[in-house]
Amino acid sequence: MATWKWTIFSVIDAYVLFCKGISPYGPYWDNVLSYWKASIERSQNILFLRYEDLQGDPQFYVKRLAQFLGQPFSLQEEETGEIQRIVDLCSFESLSGLQINKTGTHVWNFSNTVFFRKGEVGDWKNYLTIGMAEHLDQIIKQKLDGSGLTL
Repeated sequence: MATWKWTIFSVIDAYVLFCKGISPYGPYWDNVLSYWKASIERSQNILFLRYEDLQGDPQFYVKRLAQFLGQPFSLQEEETGEIQRIVDLCSFESLSGLQINKTGTHVWNFSNTVFFRKGEVGDWKNYLTIGMAEHLDQIIKQKLDGSGLTL
């Protein structure tokens, strides 16, 4: 088993490694597909959510998550804004602003701030060229072909 060594990567370096399936946790596609397949086989145990969907309708997905966990919101909780309060507490702005995420370090001794960029759907356009995005789309299509999963 290869040992992963953390270094600072440029966007190009990170892109090339990602496309080759090289990451500290193994190929991204293998991980995503294993959870996707498990969520189909054991839907009562695994809820598969996509970031873009969460961003599009966070209240719907907070309700869905609560129901999945067997703790649906009461009508009173919905009417008093509990769902929105949870959405606000779990927002990118709230979590990235927590002191631990501004000053803490990860178990591999790098700053927790690396986990937070902008939290915006489509921010990839600020980092990837059109050619890179098209190449990545081809990889996505190939890797997810026949799975029923689209990203």
